[in-house]
Amino acid sequence: MNTGKEVTIYDIARLLNLSSATVSRGLKNHPSISQKTKDRIKEMAESLGYRSNTFASSLRLQKTNTIGVIIPRFNSSFMSDVIAGMEKVANNCGYNLIISQSLESEKKEIVNAATMFQSRVDGLMVSLAYNSENISHFEPFMKKNIPVIFFDRVFSHEKCSAVIIDNFRAGYDMTSHLISQGSKNIFHITGNLNRNVYKERFEGYKQALADNKILFNPMNIIINNLNMEDGIEAAQKILQLLKKPDGIFVTNDFCAASCMLELKKNGVKIPQEILIGGFNNDPISALVEPNLTTIDYKGFEMGEMTAQTLINHLTNTQNLSLTQTIVMRHELIIRQSSIKQ
Repeated sequence: MNTGKEVTIYDIARLLNLSSATVSRGLKNHPSISQKTKDRIKEMAESLGYRSNTFASSLRLQKTNTIGVIIPRFNSSFMSDVIAGMEKVANNCGYNLIISQSLESEKKEIVNAATMFQSRVDGLMVSLAYNSENISHFEPFMKKNIPVIFFDRVFSHEKCSAVIIDNFRAGYDMTSHLISQGSKNIFHITGNLNRNVYKERFEGYKQALADNKILFNPMNIIINNLNMEDGIEAAQKILQLLKKPDGIFVTNDFCAASCMLELKKNGVKIPQEILIGGFNNDPISALVEPNLTTIDYKGFEMGEMTAQTLINHLTNTQNLSLTQTIVMRHELIIRQSSIKQ
């Protein structure tokens, strides 16, 4: 047989002298077909390299049993945990995941969304890119009542549920902790304040200052992309200041760790001179010296909750019009980097 031609159930039926209906049922493990016939069909299908036409089947059923996931980046232990949680729930419910990354680009996120839509995913789970300004590229899903669930980095929309933590309270908790250890001139290194996670953590930081009668200084805010290089650059800016901070709250552990190591390399004693806190409880927070105080929230649990919420919509156990915001718990983990000595 020509190996360049796609093998069909009709090819298998002809070679086995069976009807195409029998072959179809045999491939689906239908109880009306004897095990002996099923084995013959399976053996022939494997020898010919037969592949089931799931696309044609999905067109008939209006369902692909696939769920799309768009994340900012793969290189994050938090996102790895999120995806693991999503996959556990999705697979247990008979769904597969199609995963893509926006690389923190709204332009690529738009392309990813279009690809997911053309792939006919049954639903979509999204954590927005760093610079995404709106969610118009997800409107085609909403118009067709395809559920879209945002998680972590979210956008408020009447047709979309969201799974988050209380970022305001987390920012407040970290800043209050630094103040309790004696810090009064606290720098805040954060990301794009158009993103909910960074905006709300910033608001929590400001509120903690106000509640402790510390005047907010806009010059104490450094906004960057929160990668390791940005942490080094932020440290170099701080080193040039005549009046250095006595506390730093960074909304990302990798950025916090690189900032701390650069300060130490230049003779700054941590935590004796500057207290430092990060965010996410990434593995690096427990590896750097001193260990980094951080905010912990469970990526795996967030992935589970996001996937279950989406599947509840898909299985009609939750009406798509009944959107909700699910707030998951966080925890302040205090380590040596923020304990005054």
